[in-house]
Amino acid sequence: MAPRSSEPSVKRKAQYNDGSRAKKVKTVTGSKHKKAEPKPTASESDDANFSDSDDGGAALKQAKGSSGPANSASNGQAAGQALEKGQTSREAHAKQKQLAQERKAAKPLADEVQRTKKLWERLRRKSHVPKEERQQLVDELFSIITGRIKDFVLKHDAVRAVQTAIKYSTPAQRKQIAKELQGAYAQLAESRYAKFLIGKLLVQNDTEIRDIIIPEFYGKVRKLINHSEASWILDDIYRGAATKEQKAHMLREWYGPEFALFRSGNKGEVTADLSKILAEEPSKRSTILKYLCDMTNNLVQKKMTGFTMLHDAMLQYFLNLKPDSEELKEFFEVVKGDENGDLLKNMAFTKSGARLACLLLAHGAAKDRKQILKTYKDTFQLMSGDPHGHMIILAAYDLIDDTVLTSKSIFPEVLGKAEELDPGNIVFLANDPNARIVSLYLFEGQSKSLFPASHAEDLELLNELHEIRKTTSKKDAEVRRKELVASMSPQMLAAVTAFAKELAASSFGCQFIADVLLSAAGDKTAALEAVASTAAGEPNPALPADADPLYPPPPHLSLTPHGGKLYKTLIAGGRFDRETGTVKRIDPPLNFADILYPVIKDHIVQWAVGPSSFTVLGLLEAPDFCSKKELLKLLKSEKKTLERAAAAVEITADSVKPKSKKKDNGPKPKSGGNQGAKLLLEQLKA
Repeated sequence: MAPRSSEPSVKRKAQYNDGSRAKKVKTVTGSKHKKAEPKPTASESDDANFSDSDDGGAALKQAKGSSGPANSASNGQAAGQALEKGQTSREAHAKQKQLAQERKAAKPLADEVQRTKKLWERLRRKSHVPKEERQQLVDELFSIITGRIKDFVLKHDAVRAVQTAIKYSTPAQRKQIAKELQGAYAQLAESRYAKFLIGKLLVQNDTEIRDIIIPEFYGKVRKLINHSEASWILDDIYRGAATKEQKAHMLREWYGPEFALFRSGNKGEVTADLSKILAEEPSKRSTILKYLCDMTNNLVQKKMTGFTMLHDAMLQYFLNLKPDSEELKEFFEVVKGDENGDLLKNMAFTKSGARLACLLLAHGAAKDRKQILKTYKDTFQLMSGDPHGHMIILAAYDLIDDTVLTSKSIFPEVLGKAEELDPGNIVFLANDPNARIVSLYLFEGQSKSLFPASHAEDLELLNELHEIRKTTSKKDAEVRRKELVASMSPQMLAAVTAFAKELAASSFGCQFIADVLLSAAGDKTAALEAVASTAAGEPNPALPADADPLYPPPPHLSLTPHGGKLYKTLIAGGRFDRETGTVKRIDPPLNFADILYPVIKDHIVQWAVGPSSFTVLGLLEAPDFCSKKELLKLLKSEKKTLERAAAAVEITADSVKPKSKKKDNGPKPKSGGNQGAKLLLEQLKA
């Protein structure tokens, strides 16, 4: 409970033991010093930790004319305290405490509540309580609250004990508590403290408990979503615990009172898809849309714009508006009219909200797009790594014709200025599954390497936006992309130059480097030299003698699959085209072979017989490599070493057991050894 307030409060008259009204007496304000009162005992200090304001107690007001806390302390009593005749301040204070305790004791379940608080105080210090003792305390706690949990959960100090009981309970005990509270969950959701109890019950993902609790909110969504306490727990339940059907039941109540009363859907199936509902009953279109608009406007006006349920409802409303209608224009004004832009910012971090923001960018005029983009200022970096927010940035890339506006709004915040790059941010952009899409989308487009199966919905939304763009955009898509690439290239090249080693440490980081160097515009010499420097040193797989076994140093980049692939790609100077079966070299060429060779020249044989042997092969096949003759001469001198590496192991069909007895055909014979070394030997024979 909250401690007593230190601020002065209303003076209260003292009472006689017989309950009669006390006479007014003058407060003692003399300047005599009295002995300091002894410190309260342990039991008294425990009681002092709890506020008795709920029980009618009140702190005493400082008397007029007193000289402040120092003066009241010298008097040895509370300033302005009214005393009975012949009564000292200590006696008055003791009597006041006694009256407060008597009031508490007179309340229902006073002893039980007091005991549950003592148990909670012990149980909450988990590391200080042995397991056996904790189990005994939990059993005692359940023996107190079982059968009368409803009396405990509405008391702000006792509900904590019930939450502790749920924390240490068995599945059967949790179900028992859930069933005992049945019928009271809507009331608990409106309680400032008891609403957390609902979350404690649902966090265990018990389907039986979930199906007990959630249906109790049906028919009460409009009331609870507007309640200052219940709205948050209701939205948490909708977002994280409810099934698809339960979500549909709750969202349908945004369409009108009849959907709160009658919950049956078409042929027994419950749907919250407003387009299907309007198709079944087109005569109710205006009524449903008006009711839905009023509910959303009400929450927007109250600044309660962070609810997932609100964003789902707004998306349903928008999808059923006719293009160029007055309703659509009014909806734009509602979204743009939100002060501080909290609505749009909150929408960016939910699935429906992000999709709605993208559609607003697609359908909006140039002025609307500019205002939406301005609203997200100082939020782009956070959005870039969000599973939903990153789509708004991609939509801005593809939809806004003013590329100068897009560049100045997004790139300095997401990438940082070229002279003030943050290594942590650059590594994050290269490796985060969502942020890497934001940083490389303009280079790679809708490639499978950038959009794996987990991001299939991103591609669906982009295709939808591209269809809308055909009627709302005036600039060619490829021209827009090239202009944005030119704007972001300085930061990207500076990032590779400054943090090549950190980026090359991961597979995604190597892909980031390759995409930037192959697709960025501008002088790439410094970046190529920085990448080549990561190959320096002897590619020795053995750990140094002084290496920490717990934190070993990373392996040489040539010994990693992603490192070898990076060097091979840059030496080739382009991407492989599956249709033609050749590498499409970029213009102007990178000439990375001439930059890399001097760095690895001293250890070229180790590269040729190691995991990155194809890098050496790429040097020989590069059309712009100037030291080809020198490399061939060096490899010929180490021909026996290459032959030993090429014939290291022979794997035949007889040495490999078939995976399944049902298969008649065994595995195909494979030749072992280093494949890159074998191809190098063929180059030497040519």
